[in-house]
Order: sequence, then C-alpha cells, then structure tokens
Amino acid sequence: MMKLLPPGSACRSNNFMINAEGWGLWSGGDGNCGTYDGVVTETRKRVLLAKPRGYCAGVDRAVQTVEEALKLYGAPIYVRKQIVHNKHVVQTLEAQGAIFVEENEEVPEGATVIFSAHGVAPEVYEQAKARSLKAIDATCPLVTKVHHEARRFAAEDYDILLIGHEGHEEVIGTAGEAPAHIQLVDGPDGADKITVRDPEKVVWLSQTTLSVDETLETVARLKQRLPLLQSPPSDDICYATSNRQHVVKEIAADCDVVIVVGSTNSSNSVRLVEVALDAGARAGHLIDFAHEIDDAWLEGATTVGLTSGASVPDDLVQEVLVHLAARGFADVEEITTANERLTFSLPQELKRDMKAAAARG
Repeated sequence: MMKLLPPGSACRSNNFMINAEGWGLWSGGDGNCGTYDGVVTETRKRVLLAKPRGYCAGVDRAVQTVEEALKLYGAPIYVRKQIVHNKHVVQTLEAQGAIFVEENEEVPEGATVIFSAHGVAPEVYEQAKARSLKAIDATCPLVTKVHHEARRFAAEDYDILLIGHEGHEEVIGTAGEAPAHIQLVDGPDGADKITVRDPEKVVWLSQTTLSVDETLETVARLKQRLPLLQSPPSDDICYATSNRQHVVKEIAADCDVVIVVGSTNSSNSVRLVEVALDAGARAGHLIDFAHEIDDAWLEGATTVGLTSGASVPDDLVQEVLVHLAARGFADVEEITTANERLTFSLPQELKRDMKAAAARG
C-alpha cells in the first residue's frame, strides 16, 4: 500500500522518515531529517522467531520423569525443589498431583521423591536414604557430567574454580561433590578474589546455563592470574544454552525489542535477555505469559524478536505469537541456526519399575 506523508515528519533513523502513518524514504545523509520524495510504503511489522528455543533434552527428560512417576506410582509424588525453573511447568505438574518441597525433611518417610534437573549434593542422597525415601534422580546428564569432573579433579587434589551464580541450585549441587576443593567464581570480577594452593594444579568448571561470552571473559581474567589454569575435558555450558544464545545474537541487531519467554529464576532465560541487549537489541524483556507483555514495549516497533528459555514449553511461545498478531505483528519469520536432535532416556530406577509394571500386565 502506498501513502503520501507531509514534509517534516519525524525522523526515526538515518535511513527513514517516520510518522504515525508509516515510514518513508528521505534524502538526508547524515542522520538529520531532510527532504524526501513523499512516497512511502506501509510499515511492515514482523516477528523474528528464534530456533532453537524452548525445551532442551534435559528438561524434557525431567518433566517426563515426574509425569511417568505419577502414572506409575500414583499421586502424590514429591519433588525436591522445582523440577525445572518454569512457573507454568510447576503449576501444571502440581495440578496432576506433584508436591514440590524444599528439602527431604518435608517428604513423609517411605514416600517417593524426585530430585530436580539441576542436580543435588551427595548429602541429599544420604538424607533421603535415612528417611527410607524412594529417590528418583532427574538430574540432567550434562549436569551429572560436571559432577563427575568435580569428583575426578578433587580425587587428583586439584583446586577447582567453579564459574557460576552464587545460590543457584546447580552450583550448590556441584560444589557439594567436593566442598574442600571447590571455590565459586561468580562472574569476571570474582576472578580477582580466588586463592589456590598450587598454580600448576588448578582447573575451572562451570554451571551449564551461563552466558557463553561472560564465561569466556571470566576464564580470561582467571588466566591472567593463573596462566597454567586447565580447562574441563569438554565444554560445561550445555549445547542448548549455547544454541539459544547463538540464534538470539543473530537476530538481536534487527530487533526493536526482544521478548524472552521464561521465569525469573531460570538462569538460561535471564541470560538470553542479557545476550539480546549486548548483541544490539534496543530493548529486551522476560515474561512468563503473553498477558504480561506491555503494549508500550511495542509502540513504534517494527521488528520483535521472540525466543524462550530451555525450560519453557512451546505452547507458551505460540500464545505470545497470537498476542503479537492481534497487535499487527502477524508476519512471522523463523530464524534457524541449529537443529537439535539429542534425547536422554529416563532415570534407570524409574525405567526398571516401569518395565516390571508392564511385565505384570
């Protein structure tokens, strides 16, 4: 659709002149408003939809673990901590009969308890055993890998520098594997506070859901002080975290606003907002549900980026797309930078009981 705009309309950038009606070509060349030909096209509102987004293999496995346990053992099933950091997922599982608790002491003796995807320290297993709890471990296998690394390096008497966020459940669980050997490094500035016994026997590990760039910056700061610092045998930041950050970097500079669907206690979701802003998005917001979107965020916007954290079911993203379409953002372009096919099998203790139940008919 073609429109005529009066001369002197407000200038949005050094490429276009814009007013409430749309945007138009202009002849200024230095970022100041100038004359233009007066012929413009209708503003094109679009959504750049990031892929990969949403559930990773570890989250999918953890949620399935609770769902299958409820089917097999019946409600209630107790879950220590949130199974994954997402408000909608927790509410959905609660409606099915899951009871979320903070510690094993809240679980009745002899009951079934599921440990969350973020992992737990060895003492948590001991507490469960002391209460005769049937424990099912839904820890993400990629977190379990970091636990194995911590135990191995501790057995070899290394000082271990664990890069992560203080108080996060995953960090607490990993640190619990070798508390005498592990020091937390919370961001680049934390690198200046550590002390080690032997600069030739020190290794860094990391929380799996960190910003890739910030982690590399932290490692660089550490190596300034500890040139012989060793790296983990393989990357500790999980593939899903890296992939979601990568595609956000690809779209951010083209976006007036980036919306990330995810909960505030989800480390990887919070990181996606930070990555979007660092990569050039003019604004970024974290929401749990579509109705939390403030229409003021969309005023003057032509391109909205949309993604979701690794613990977010895709139906929440689809609800956001419907919400945006109702506000003129009906043109959706999916930007794909990786295809994820990894899956994890259910915990062995649950699979064993499912097989026995199937055999009984």
